[in-house]
Amino acid sequence: MASQGWRDAYRGMSSDNIKGLILALSSSLFIGASFIVKKKGLIKAGASGTRAGVGGYSYLLEPLWWVGMITMIVGEIANFAAYAFAPAILVTPLGALSIIISAVLAYIILREKLHIFGILGCALCVVGSTTIVLHAPQERQIESVTEVWDLATEPAFVIYAVLVLMAVFIIVFLYIPLYGQTHIMCYIGVCSLVGSLSVMSVKAVGIALKLTFSGINQLIYPQTWVFTFIVLLCVITQMNYLNKALDTFNTAVVSPIYYTMFTSLTILASVIMFKDWSGQNPTQIVTELCGFVTILSGTFLLHKTKDMVDGPSGRLYKHITEEDDQEGIPLRRQNLTV
Repeated sequence: MASQGWRDAYRGMSSDNIKGLILALSSSLFIGASFIVKKKGLIKAGASGTRAGVGGYSYLLEPLWWVGMITMIVGEIANFAAYAFAPAILVTPLGALSIIISAVLAYIILREKLHIFGILGCALCVVGSTTIVLHAPQERQIESVTEVWDLATEPAFVIYAVLVLMAVFIIVFLYIPLYGQTHIMCYIGVCSLVGSLSVMSVKAVGIALKLTFSGINQLIYPQTWVFTFIVLLCVITQMNYLNKALDTFNTAVVSPIYYTMFTSLTILASVIMFKDWSGQNPTQIVTELCGFVTILSGTFLLHKTKDMVDGPSGRLYKHITEEDDQEGIPLRRQNLTV
């Protein structure tokens, strides 16, 4: 009976959802690796020029940073394609797997310690992701990009978008000049808020391209190009403030907090705009939320224990590497306020 239930659950995934799942997994691999490569590039660039965290752009001349950027672009392309086939509530939470990859590579390359509870956090992320995959809603069938535009211009989503833009302007012009170097939520807040809008636009463009390649030309509609412009504007903003966050704070802190905020806001935006839960029963919705909470628990463990090592008495101590000490990173971490 149990094996029959698993087979039924697997059959419940449409072919589009399976394609989106495979693309999302590939995306996590590339994006997780890109965090580490970009971090190494930022460290090298900061050693010979002005750090990105204080407004410098010397990293643009660092080849290693560009390798990381290209890796991230490949991952984002896979992620872009995934949104065209599967709902955001399936694709976005799978970004937790990029945190696992980032944590493992940070341990190997950046010498950032991974505590036993961090490993448990990785396991929780996998369990939560699996739960969401097995209970994710089917992708909504959309025949034209104009349908997406109608969804985006409904009062509920317009109100959400206005609130997001107001919050972004307040953070950028009021809080970042005062608290950007000590409060990680300033940079990541901008990335996450803008990111929730970019995902909705990415999904719209992805749907337009999928329909165009299937023979239904969507490039003739102005809405396609409006969504494309929004994507470009949002991505540029995200990359700018993500670079500042990575250069100012520990990768182990940036990755899970960014994931948590970005995923939560994206799911909220998708539920409002695409009404992902409209065809599901309460049990499925609660199960998906439990899977998401499980992922958040895993990212919390990674965040709290990533820089901890076991002391001689079994207590947890902050781990500081020689490389961090030379760069003054421990001082910035001690002053960190979330």
